[in-house]
Amino acid sequence: MEKEHKTIFLKALEENQQRLFRICLIYSKDGEDAKDLFQEVLVHIWQSMAMFKGKSSFGTWMFRIALNVCLQFKSKHTKNQSRLIKLDSVTIANLWSEDKIEEPNEKLKHLRKCIKNLKEGNKAIISLYLEELPYREISSILGLTENNVAVKIKRIKSKLLNCINEIS
Repeated sequence: MEKEHKTIFLKALEENQQRLFRICLIYSKDGEDAKDLFQEVLVHIWQSMAMFKGKSSFGTWMFRIALNVCLQFKSKHTKNQSRLIKLDSVTIANLWSEDKIEEPNEKLKHLRKCIKNLKEGNKAIISLYLEELPYREISSILGLTENNVAVKIKRIKSKLLNCINEIS
């Protein structure tokens, strides 16, 4: 069973690591915190593998865990507390290079700043939306109806547009 979990984990990580890392960026104050948060997300996903029941796709389940970890990160995480888990042969793409963390243009920097200022629930919704997850999957991850997700996304987009216009 351990080998099967490892295979599923590695495949899902390969498919979703960039998206998960970008969500971590939104919930952290800088690139270093995002790295720590991403590692914490991976630890939680790995440790929870036995609890995956297959009621959703594994990717959806990963995003649910990632958001829960991100929401808890600010209040519980400190640099002095670290938990390590050895995952032999896990290869993570070079997410840590500065060019991956740096924003390519000013508008994207403004957008990230505006997203960071949203309420936590709205931040979660827009983070998943920007990762191009379908409304159905977002609703499954967050426990909302698809209609509620659609309405909230429309409102969040309006808030973000106002925020970006104020900054520019």
